[in-house]
Amino acid sequence: MLEELERRNYTEGTIHVYLRAVEEYARYFNTPPDRLGPEHIRKYQAHLFRDRKLSANSVAQHLTGLRFFYFKTLRRSWNLELTPYPKKPKKLPSILSPREVERLIDHAESGFHRMILMTLYATGVRRAELTQLQLGDIDAERMAVHVRGGKGRKDRDVMLSQRLLAAVNEHVHSLWRKPTQWLFPGGSWHSGNYPISTGTVWNACHHAAERAGITKPIHPHTLRHCFATHLLEDGADLRTIQMLLGHRDLEQTAVYLHLSARHFSAVTSPLESLELAPLQTDDLRRR
Repeated sequence: MLEELERRNYTEGTIHVYLRAVEEYARYFNTPPDRLGPEHIRKYQAHLFRDRKLSANSVAQHLTGLRFFYFKTLRRSWNLELTPYPKKPKKLPSILSPREVERLIDHAESGFHRMILMTLYATGVRRAELTQLQLGDIDAERMAVHVRGGKGRKDRDVMLSQRLLAAVNEHVHSLWRKPTQWLFPGGSWHSGNYPISTGTVWNACHHAAERAGITKPIHPHTLRHCFATHLLEDGADLRTIQMLLGHRDLEQTAVYLHLSARHFSAVTSPLESLELAPLQTDDLRRR
């Protein structure tokens, strides 16, 4: 299975998730997975929901790993009717207002964390994409940031704001050891020859939110959602936002129409057109 995944040039993260899914499945039944079949998959899917309390997204991820094992590695047929993917709840992401984003960035735990938060919001990159940013990806001539190996191993360019460019220059000169490759070097004092982990990016958001007293659920992807929503509210079109985010389908980007205050404030509630009689004092007392 590992050979099949590598041959198709899957990312390390996907390879890890798929292999772990098959390993946990085999351990649950204490049987080599090639001796198991659709009935076992149905029981295992119920176990993931009932006993492990996993979300629909997590269960679907497990099933995708098993599907790859049976369909691509063992070359067996896969009947989706026998093992249907769970319905995923369509929840709208939490969004911060521009003022809340200001508070979040201003309450960063350190200058390094502040730079992480500014870059997430200014470019809309995913946290894994941010960790892989290199100094050469900052193109001051074209005022662009080159994002390498995004989701689906696709590269893309996003805009580079003047404020972010100034912050990048200040950030590079503030590091104890001037980086030669990575924009966000890992290691002690950020002096390593390797990039930071995605956990560092998550911690930067979590600690800043605590310090700012923001109670909304906040993680690195929140700033990506804010980037897209605020662009839409400022008049950017969906197609442009789709390209900046690296979405494959416009439908993925359309969710921000539900989050844009400009779009839902452009219409008036039908309640406003009703000529209701004023509530009498006696009615208030009875209530």
